[in-house]
Formats: sequence, structure tokens, C-alpha cells
Amino acid sequence: MNAAVVPAKNEQGRISKVLTMLKETPVEKIIVVINGSTDNTMSEVKGLRLENVEILHFTQELGVDVPRAIGAYYAYKSGATCVVFVDGDLIGNIGILIKKLIHVVSKCGVDLAMTDCYPDLEYKSELAEQVLIFRSLLNLKLGLYDKIGVATPSHGPHAVSRKLMDSIDFRDFAVPPMVLAFAKKHGLSVEVPAKLPQRLLGSKIRNYFHAKKIADTIIGDTLEAINYYNDRPRARSYLFKEYQGYNPLRRFDILEKFLSNT
Repeated sequence: MNAAVVPAKNEQGRISKVLTMLKETPVEKIIVVINGSTDNTMSEVKGLRLENVEILHFTQELGVDVPRAIGAYYAYKSGATCVVFVDGDLIGNIGILIKKLIHVVSKCGVDLAMTDCYPDLEYKSELAEQVLIFRSLLNLKLGLYDKIGVATPSHGPHAVSRKLMDSIDFRDFAVPPMVLAFAKKHGLSVEVPAKLPQRLLGSKIRNYFHAKKIADTIIGDTLEAINYYNDRPRARSYLFKEYQGYNPLRRFDILEKFLSNT
């Protein structure tokens, strides 16, 4: 079974486009993880009346990436053999991309399939450049840079296999670069079958404050993954600077409760 996990917080006006797009792909179950929403995201999803949609609703905001971990575990327990992750705000023309990710995982034996959102290494901000430096550093450490460039599970749709889910700690889905480091460390197959520049994903345009927080989050996550791969404590510091970003707001406590009760 191919499942899609769609984190959604205040995605009214966007979520229906994402779910309608997924309906045209080989996805057989769509798991929408609605968390912290104060708009009509829930009623918009229900109004579509799609038979293959299940909603996991949390009144609390779970924090970045924690909904992925919750959705991944739920999909796994539901018997999914391939799980694709698609953020609830991605209204770009990404249907073909999703089909590629699912195909290589479900038909070609790939365990982690990612999207290259910087195929030409084009970036228009200092923040993007800084993040890409750390993403490059991780992929170089993993010995994968020549193969996957700066691709990461933190950015863009990606998919994982049942084989990967059989052995990973699902808490690691809440720190996406850890999934990549885990796959490499355990000899799992990693590929980048899809390329789509960031600007074509159709994600929300956000302010500088958010962009800076996300940048620090991804950099810290990348540092955690590097330290994990090198069998060191999962610290988030580099050259005496701590990169936390939104990490302290991740509700690992709710994730732990979900993992233990499901």
C-alpha cells in the first residue's frame, strides 16, 4: 500500500489542492495530520469527501516535522509499504514528481527517494546559501554528495520504504536529515529521482523571521545527523554557535505518547 502523509496547519485554501493532486497519483491512503489549526483546514478536508483520507487531529501545534513522524508511524502501523511526505501547502504542479518518488520506492527497491530542489544550485538569499553549505557538508560526510547533491528530506516531497521503516526509530522522522544519515549508515538505498526548483513547489511565501528560524532548524538538524553518523552525541552546535531554530518547539512529548499508545 502506498500512503501519503500530509502535515497541515492553517492550510485553508491550499489543502484541497494538495489532496486533489494526490488523488491522481498511486497513493491509496492519505493521512492528513492537522495540528494547531485555527482556520477551516479541518472542514475543508472533510468537505472533499475523499474515501481514502484519514485525519489525525491535534488541537496543539506539534512543531515542525513532528507531524511527519506521527503520520509515518500511523501509516506504518496501517500496513503501508511506501510512504510519501507532502507538505499541506505545496500547490505547485508536483503530481509527476510524486509519481516518480512512489515508483522508485515501490517498484525499484529504493529505500529513501528525495527531491532535488536546487538542481542548479540557484539561491537568492544569504540564508539559503548558508543552509546549502551545511546540507552539502552532511552529504559529503555521508559520501553521497556526488550522487545526491544537496538533496535532503527536510526540503521537498520524499518517500521511504517499508524496509527503512522496519528498522528506524520513528522519532527520527521529526529531525529529517536523520532519516538520510540513518539510511546511509545502515546500507539502505538512497536516490534522487526527481528535480524541481524550490520556486515551483508552490509553498507559502513567509517572512524573514520564519525563514531565519527554519534555516537555524535545518542547520541544527544537519549537525545532529552528522554527529549521529560519526557516533557522537547529537549536538546542534558548530564553531561555538548553537543552532536551535524551532527545535525547542517540537512536541516530542506528544510524539512519544502517540508512539507508545498506537
